[in-house]
Amino acid sequence: MNDRAASDLDRRLLLRAIELAERCPPSTTAFSVGALITAPDGAVLGEGWSRKDDPHQHAEEAALDSLPVGTDLTNATIYTSLEPCSTRASRPVTCTQHILDAGIPRIVYAWREPSTFVDCVGAETLEAAGRTVIQITELSDAAREPNAHLIDVP
Repeated sequence: MNDRAASDLDRRLLLRAIELAERCPPSTTAFSVGALITAPDGAVLGEGWSRKDDPHQHAEEAALDSLPVGTDLTNATIYTSLEPCSTRASRPVTCTQHILDAGIPRIVYAWREPSTFVDCVGAETLEAAGRTVIQITELSDAAREPNAHLIDVP
């Protein structure tokens, strides 16, 4: 779960996910997050952002919802600006569970979810399930920017 396992392609794709977070409708009760799902060669299969299609939708859900039915995700990577949620008030299924159910084996994220709304253990849950989880901490500040109104940014 560290930057050393990340490639230049991982950094570029995670930056794209962070840019998607800028599209989120503002909220005082949820983070602005961007996510994209790629094939092993980096080809984008789907993308989304928080509140894209409804006020309770998370970015990972929106990215999964954008995929054609039957898309093979056995070798996919999901890039998300924020650690996938493991606790959720707005819906019964967390983003961590959606990722597990979809069979995505590799997760790359920038910013560890702060305890502003919930205590998150998404990265640990995914790793415990045998998934590869990489945090690119050098991009954490960029992922925090669309959420500055919710947190104290140093």
